[in-house]
Amino acid sequence: MGRLEGKVAVITGGASGIGKGTVRLFVKHGARVVIADIQDEKGKRLAGELGDSAIYQHTDVSQESEVKYTIDKAVSNFGRLDCVFNNAGIPGLAGPIDETPLEAFEQLLRVNLGGVFLGIKHAARVMKPQGAGSIINTASVAGLETGHGPHAYSTTKAAIIHLTRCAAVELGESGVRVNCICPGGIATAIFGVGFGLSRDKADQTIECVKAPLAGAQPINRAGMPTDVAHAALWLASDESSFVNGHALVIDGGMTCGRGWSESLQRFSKLAAAMGLARGA
Repeated sequence: MGRLEGKVAVITGGASGIGKGTVRLFVKHGARVVIADIQDEKGKRLAGELGDSAIYQHTDVSQESEVKYTIDKAVSNFGRLDCVFNNAGIPGLAGPIDETPLEAFEQLLRVNLGGVFLGIKHAARVMKPQGAGSIINTASVAGLETGHGPHAYSTTKAAIIHLTRCAAVELGESGVRVNCICPGGIATAIFGVGFGLSRDKADQTIECVKAPLAGAQPINRAGMPTDVAHAALWLASDESSFVNGHALVIDGGMTCGRGWSESLQRFSKLAAAMGLARGA
């Protein structure tokens, strides 16, 4: 029996990257899934591959009417709602803060933060009366530390972490858990999109980012969508029934600090400069 047998989930941004990996894993473990995305061709193709276990629904997470419709569709098609994974997001523009257009900043707020807010709001509308449910939000290590992403992107991810905690306090009283995941360097198309490529062209860059990402954390490989998907699987399952308001970091140790080898080299150089090297 699968770990999500009989459960129903909505996964936003479910047509590619982390979302796609999570859709596949959830279905493998017995869930029925609504794939919510704006990439219609990819979403429909994925739903077709998964048969009766998944349906696709076009969903712009910055539009409340579309988020509401998608949540209601999950209930009308599958009879219940057990998990909403608010995963959709965009990278935004990189660059100095004095060169960041207000419009670009506001778009990040609408999609990344507003989309999570709307997902929580409409999941709560269904889950509070039933007294159970798991809401999972995609944040980032960029929301925990500086230097991991553009200003606007990092700001929205930090806000998602706090919104998760705030909602967890309220909804936990109704039996609904709210947690978030903070991925590190995961090999997805978001890097290409962040450099201005179209989504289709960005998909072709995924293999290119694996090597640079491999050296970004102590575990010497790039993170993969399945790494995050397994974390979401645990948070969606009954195995995490006492976990609420948590920010689960999936980063291979990136946020632990400077790598050991690098630290040792820096310490050796410092010692040599101070005349403390062996034999000095």
